[in-house]
Amino acid sequence: MLGLATKIGEAAAAVREKWGGIPRVGLILGTGLGGLAEQIEQEAVIRYEEIPHFPHSTVESHAGQLVCGTLSGVPIVAMEGRFHFYEGYSMQQVTFPVRVMKALGIDTLIVTNAAGGMNPQQQLADLMIIEDHINLMGDNPLRGVNDDSLGPRFPDMCEPYDRRLISLASQSALELGIRAHTGVFVAVAGPNLETRAEYRMLRGMGADVVGMSTVPEVLVAKHASLRVLGFSIVTDLCLPDALEPVDIAKILKVAAEGGEKLARLIPHVLARLGETA
Repeated sequence: MLGLATKIGEAAAAVREKWGGIPRVGLILGTGLGGLAEQIEQEAVIRYEEIPHFPHSTVESHAGQLVCGTLSGVPIVAMEGRFHFYEGYSMQQVTFPVRVMKALGIDTLIVTNAAGGMNPQQQLADLMIIEDHINLMGDNPLRGVNDDSLGPRFPDMCEPYDRRLISLASQSALELGIRAHTGVFVAVAGPNLETRAEYRMLRGMGADVVGMSTVPEVLVAKHASLRVLGFSIVTDLCLPDALEPVDIAKILKVAAEGGEKLARLIPHVLARLGETA
């Protein structure tokens, strides 16, 4: 069996055959963020199927391709569509693209997601800058034998999301007139949504939004010594006493509305990235 480092090397080499750039930032685009991918000055678009050891996305709203180029003058590599634990992939498979982006040269990872809002102050299509998270997925991508060449056995998580990047994103949102909260993201395995009792429990734990992604990628990013900035789009309101059956079409519509805001905000943040170096 091939080791993880060998698989990473083969995948990175396949990307380099199609794109000679060295990215500074990796971007994981969640639901509703196809518009941001269109802003990238594309130099190469690589289907996941063309990259060795990459999983294949099974979520209809995810394009399933790696977009390489520049955005706001910053060389980036963007995942247009991510992988989820609930799709049946292992945590190591879900996070493999982060390892590959690190091997390609990134020092910063920006993660985005669609999430259920549990804070009464939130409104549909609001943005939340993630300042901390809770992992309730029941697994961890760092389990197993540790490869010291990829990161430490016990990575520290006192600052999973870079404080300077959070401050920069908050200031950028203010300048653009975009409503953006800061708060705590809790990750669950899915794919079902939560019960009323579960929403009460999660809110009682201190979480502001809930989703089924992001935390595994962030754990691996921190293991790889990357700076991380995270955003959630509030796509449905998960208030236990006013809970309604989920409407996927409505969620996708709201995600697109929030995605338009992120498509304005993230380029603004990238343009000022040098201020946090």
